[in-house]
Amino acid sequence: MALMLRAIHGNRPTILGEDFAGTAALSKHWIETVQDGRAIAVDIDEQTLSRAGAHECLRTVVGDVREVSDSVDCLFVGNFSIGYLHSRAELVAYLKHARKRLNNGGIFVCDTYGGQTAFIRGSFDREIELADGKRCTYRWEQRDADPITGMVTNAIHFRVFDGDEVILDIHDAFIYRWRLWSLPELREALLESGFTSTDVYASLPDAVDDEGNAYAEPIRDPEWLDDSYIVCVAGRTAKA
Repeated sequence: MALMLRAIHGNRPTILGEDFAGTAALSKHWIETVQDGRAIAVDIDEQTLSRAGAHECLRTVVGDVREVSDSVDCLFVGNFSIGYLHSRAELVAYLKHARKRLNNGGIFVCDTYGGQTAFIRGSFDREIELADGKRCTYRWEQRDADPITGMVTNAIHFRVFDGDEVILDIHDAFIYRWRLWSLPELREALLESGFTSTDVYASLPDAVDDEGNAYAEPIRDPEWLDDSYIVCVAGRTAKA
């Protein structure tokens, strides 16, 4: 995602803000891979954020994302966490605050999902090979979904295998109660909050050159989207 944010920004951003940061994984990757990179990671859960550790170029803040004022070039909300804001009033208020934090030419980016299965209950599994030879099954479950209110309940479960033996089974490792905002709702809220333009991007860069520079073009045609999709919604501020 660090590459994607730099591609969307289009210049040479160095300061990342990561709101609803969890363990601040993106912030740590940013300061490791971006020249002169610095990051500010914010999360309300002290125990989770403490797993980020101490890094000279990383500032961690335990608290409400709406109360942090550090200026940044890119502000990212990942893992569908924009859905923690359940009402339009909350969403617009947060985006106005985010807009004030951005330097000239800065961008706000959040990810979301949608399409045919967006409000369908169900689950999917993904197998992950662990370094010690064990394997982990990651299960994403959409437990409840209400297209009238836009509210969804999602859960994540983990099961670890040693050969065919289950050695760890964590049901409901994480449970999320979210508002699943549509793409036009997010874009309209960004414009109302003072962003000069908005675009929708794929969740990964379109291309990366031999020097590691990423390139991303906005999605202009709905035919470019899969039936079910994960995308990034970006708001851009004016350059000086």
